[in-house]
Amino acid sequence: MEKITRRQLLLRTAFTGSASLLTSLFAAGPAEAQTNPLLPDSPNPQTYTYFNEAEIAFLNAALARLIPFDDLGPGAREAGGAYFIDQQMAGPFGHAERWYMQGPWQEGTQQQGYQLKMTPAQLYRAGIRAVDAYCRAQHAGKTFAQLAAADQDDLLHGLEGGKIELADAPAQEFFNMLWQNTHESYLADPIYGGNRNFAGWKLIGFPGPRYNYVQEITQYGKSYKQPVVGLGGRAGTPRKG
Repeated sequence: MEKITRRQLLLRTAFTGSASLLTSLFAAGPAEAQTNPLLPDSPNPQTYTYFNEAEIAFLNAALARLIPFDDLGPGAREAGGAYFIDQQMAGPFGHAERWYMQGPWQEGTQQQGYQLKMTPAQLYRAGIRAVDAYCRAQHAGKTFAQLAAADQDDLLHGLEGGKIELADAPAQEFFNMLWQNTHESYLADPIYGGNRNFAGWKLIGFPGPRYNYVQEITQYGKSYKQPVVGLGGRAGTPRKG
């Protein structure tokens, strides 16, 4: 199996969007050892809008395996990925406000995109509940967040590959949505709640949407020395309100 770094994975998926690349990434250390000294943890549960504590616990555990903290820097969990996804599920995307959701509800192909009757927010709620129920049945009452890192990886591989069937939620569609939003949380502007302190941008070398690069355009082969900047400035924190 090809081993790739988080930096390589994010650069590749920025162009391909392929969740299958994750099979090369699940080689990080134990989840319980992945603490991050550089960034604060995700906001406390009281600041979340959509998810409850059990759902936040699942998200933080999954994010820690999908884009883990390592020697290159913070992962998706430390960069506020759960908060980003929470805000998306509480907003128009989570409620599918701009999608046609009237049916008919027939099974589509992968090329046809999202075909479920559930909104993304409903898919997350049903999916997390179903995954935790599956884990309790297979692992002596433990939820996904309580499993060892290796067992979490096996579960995520099973969801991705369609080898696990969940009650009340389509496993592959749930995993694909989770990976898509994890990737987005790590590379979106920090004003949306993820990519805190520009963790994802620093990892791939993106300096942010700076208003003027005129002086640097012809400086070929030279490092860009200006600090990373986002839509909210240089703080790299979520917008307020």
